[in-house]
Amino acid sequence: MSEALQLEKPVKTAPSRRFPTVIGRFDKPADRATIDTLVQWIEQRYHEDLQRRPSKHEYVRHLPDEVIAQIDTLRQSAVIGQAILQHFDANHVITPMPHTDELYLSHYNKDFGGAQGLYSKHYDGNLRFVPFGTVVRALIYLQSDATYKVVFGNSKVERAFVSYEFGVLDFHRELHWVEGEYNPDDKQRILLKCNYLVAPRGSGLPAPAVMSANTSVFYVVKAAMEYSKSPRNPLQRFVGFLCNLFRLLNNIHPLVPLFLIAALLFAAVWGVLQLLA
Repeated sequence: MSEALQLEKPVKTAPSRRFPTVIGRFDKPADRATIDTLVQWIEQRYHEDLQRRPSKHEYVRHLPDEVIAQIDTLRQSAVIGQAILQHFDANHVITPMPHTDELYLSHYNKDFGGAQGLYSKHYDGNLRFVPFGTVVRALIYLQSDATYKVVFGNSKVERAFVSYEFGVLDFHRELHWVEGEYNPDDKQRILLKCNYLVAPRGSGLPAPAVMSANTSVFYVVKAAMEYSKSPRNPLQRFVGFLCNLFRLLNNIHPLVPLFLIAALLFAAVWGVLQLLA
């Protein structure tokens, strides 16, 4: 998928422009061997993180080159590409967003911190009002059992993912959540979160503009969530509160949290001006 993939037979997207969640599986022995090798390395490298809570995210770009090369064979695989492109016209192409891809060690923790939104009802992104392009996310389950169930509300799809399976969802337009209960004796839930922009070939400026906007929001939200997960001091608890508040507001409409931020900034500026007057 480093090169653009294209369908032989076009299948148009639904009028809502929401990408419908797709469930798939890696069946090739070579892919499964790669997954097994990755899991073995992860269990050695992140042994302490796997034994404790909370969850952990690590950017794929920060991993050793040989590990990134193995991950590339999965996130750039034809099975992922076809799962995405089957729902788009034949002139659409996939642009990977590897700078946002993550390794995720998932421990189900609802502790009112920034990471709680990963398990409660949420949209991964807040740009579903943008009329161009579609950002999709592949959840590649390197290791998992059927302990947790992921519910994709808009697509009306539910799946208790196991090892070697994947789900592809609309990053900005799929309301989803996790149902389950953390048990340290269960098989460790290890997955990759890989993101892609799908847009018409030769679309020009809109494509990089959408990617830049998506990346900017992604980094800001991710930094806030990481800072406030399992909060231990008042500031972390406050940031965690804001993360959960904005998540709930985003579920209503993505512009609502933006209007709230604008109102707070206006109030702050007005207050400063009043003090200086």
